[in-house]
Amino acid sequence: MALLLCSLIFILTAGETTSTDPTVKTYIFRVNSESKPSIFPTHYHWYTSEFTESNTILHVYDTVFNGFSASMTPSQASSLQKHPDVLAVIPDRRRELHTTRSPQFVGLRNQRGLWSESDYGSDVIIGVFDTGIWPERRSFSDLNLGPIPKRWRGVCQIGVRFSSRNCNRKIVGARFFSKGHEAAGGVGFGSAINETVEFRSPRDADGHGTHTASTAAGRYVFKASMSGYAAGIAKGVAPKARLAVYKVCWKNSGCFDSDILAAFDAAVNDGVDVISISIGGGDGISSPYYLDPIAIGAYGAVSRGVFVSSSAGNDGPNGMSVTNLAPWLTTVGAGTIDRNFPAEVILGDGRKLAGVSLYAGPAISGKKYPLIYPGKSGILSASLCMDNALDPNLVKGKIVICDRGSNPRVAKGLVVKKAGGVGMILSNGVSNGEGLVGDAHLIPACSVGSDEGDKIKAYAATGRATATINFQGTVLGIKPAPVVASFSGRGPNGMNPEILKPDLIAPGVNILAAWTDAVGPTGLDSDARKTEFNILSGTSMSCPHVSGAAALLKSAHPDWSPAAIKSAIMTTASTVNKQLQPMTDESTGNATTPYDFGAGHLNLDLAMDPGLVYDLTNQDYVSFLCSIGYGAKTIQVITRSPAACPMRRKPAPENLNYPSIAAMFSTVRKGVLRKTLVRRVRNVGDVNSVYTVKVEAPKGVGVTVKPGRLVFSDKVRELSYYVTVKIDGSNAVMGDSGAVFGSLSWVDGKHVVRSPIVVTQLDPL
Repeated sequence: MALLLCSLIFILTAGETTSTDPTVKTYIFRVNSESKPSIFPTHYHWYTSEFTESNTILHVYDTVFNGFSASMTPSQASSLQKHPDVLAVIPDRRRELHTTRSPQFVGLRNQRGLWSESDYGSDVIIGVFDTGIWPERRSFSDLNLGPIPKRWRGVCQIGVRFSSRNCNRKIVGARFFSKGHEAAGGVGFGSAINETVEFRSPRDADGHGTHTASTAAGRYVFKASMSGYAAGIAKGVAPKARLAVYKVCWKNSGCFDSDILAAFDAAVNDGVDVISISIGGGDGISSPYYLDPIAIGAYGAVSRGVFVSSSAGNDGPNGMSVTNLAPWLTTVGAGTIDRNFPAEVILGDGRKLAGVSLYAGPAISGKKYPLIYPGKSGILSASLCMDNALDPNLVKGKIVICDRGSNPRVAKGLVVKKAGGVGMILSNGVSNGEGLVGDAHLIPACSVGSDEGDKIKAYAATGRATATINFQGTVLGIKPAPVVASFSGRGPNGMNPEILKPDLIAPGVNILAAWTDAVGPTGLDSDARKTEFNILSGTSMSCPHVSGAAALLKSAHPDWSPAAIKSAIMTTASTVNKQLQPMTDESTGNATTPYDFGAGHLNLDLAMDPGLVYDLTNQDYVSFLCSIGYGAKTIQVITRSPAACPMRRKPAPENLNYPSIAAMFSTVRKGVLRKTLVRRVRNVGDVNSVYTVKVEAPKGVGVTVKPGRLVFSDKVRELSYYVTVKIDGSNAVMGDSGAVFGSLSWVDGKHVVRSPIVVTQLDPL
């Protein structure tokens, strides 16, 4: 399964606009819909009359976005870009997927708290943008569910092995979007979907969509496990929430922006309350919001009251690797839970080295086999156990050490197996550190961290080395937990550092959830095993935890906006592990910062009653877009209506009413520097409440808050406060991450409304 990220959209370059290349490509056109002449009955009639032929149009967008996507040559797109009513031209790009016990781990309890207060989310509809769904799974039963909410306007789109009977009171709707994907095949519709491995329908051929849907909203399933691992009762975060399935990603083919934007349009029209999108781009390169269809579609949804949860990406632990940066998105990183699947490598000299594995076949423990590291030859493909890189004469009958990277972890085991190896030890490199994820390997295999890997390689180099692998099943009560997953996308926000990203973390390592029958648990074509559940890791898995959490909060508080729900989740998040110690980083074992975990780890015990919330209106987002230098027409690409930015006093991006606080200072200015930021909070707790501020100032930074008390009453529900941050620009010492961190909390004796504070010095652009 693809758990990697792919590149984001880039603006049409001058080279492309003047190209004479006749190759047809897909482009997304943002059109000023208010310019439509009244002679045309619909926008489609206008587009096909004025802009392009009807047979080139893939999607028409009219809800979260005004415009269309179409297949044409670069020169035709360049010509259209000059049309006065075309506000933007975005080349279609491919995205990738960011790919039990976790509900209890985030603070949910039976018969009390948020689960019972929200009736487990029964009146809320979660739209899942992913690879579809395997509807027969027990996780999607509609037994004892009430009628479908009357506001639902969606459809159950039929197709290959998917009929109207596959929708029910649980799966209330299903659609698939393939036109952008098929057009990318280059030879017209119907050519790009490989129907030997895919279904032209909402049915899931990959497994990822079934997994994320059941994580967000799977029903209680007894006797659940993956080949005996993680046995118990499986359930989603919002077990009674309804699911609307939008298949935008296709097996081995990614997800195309033009299709994702069409799904946003449909989902908002259909009446979803929450959108869960475990999709994005990466490499630390992010497109401006006006060229990012996920950001544009999400704005259209949030502006209509739909909460959008997105994954932070899997390019950690590198800094500035977080994706999905728009402030209206809730961006979720990944942490571990207190369950693991340990295995140990036992060396011939008696040493035992800890690792993890989900291997469930015949064990080899007890018998020692010769140990070999093909990478000692210096050939990279051999060290990575790439296809055809291993010499069967050297590997046969041995346990092989393979380095992590390039090809899928489970595929390396298959390469070893084909070459005659009896087992595999998968070693992390320095970049992955000690972060481990379990895999359902096809041969006896164990993943180990970088340090253990180095020890095993050194032992293998001595000659006559032997080893065996002992698989230890499922172990609960792992400490410490949560720990920030090594792969989880990290801050700072590479687009606008004034907005802290990720927003928070949630369980994303070794998550048990429902699976497709179309492929085995590894996702490899050669894996013929069938399993009702699978265990996966990635920010793809953490994102639907927050989608389910938002569904519960929406159910308990129907009048809360997406920003209020996000605020409740962020200000109640935990920054300590279950042992009440500061959270650590899986890759290094060191302490973590808000660049790693945002506001903290999801804690639903407290989110239902946060006390105060930081709310945001559509105008707040427009002011933010003005503050980062977007002009009126550029903002219109995102918001669908022209914006009037203030001419004299430009707003400051750090004054967006966000639940986290980031103050940036120039490295050029010396002496004592001050910056004052403003926030406003709304009381959603007891009417007559008095809150007192508590500040943990970042090291070497002065922080003052005025007023120091907030007094709420029946007449005063909302109040503003000012935060002044002071540093000595000549002697400021920033940490390893280039920033120092603290927090600001409002306390009333019952609630602690906490915001992280980030202070950094940056060179002016």
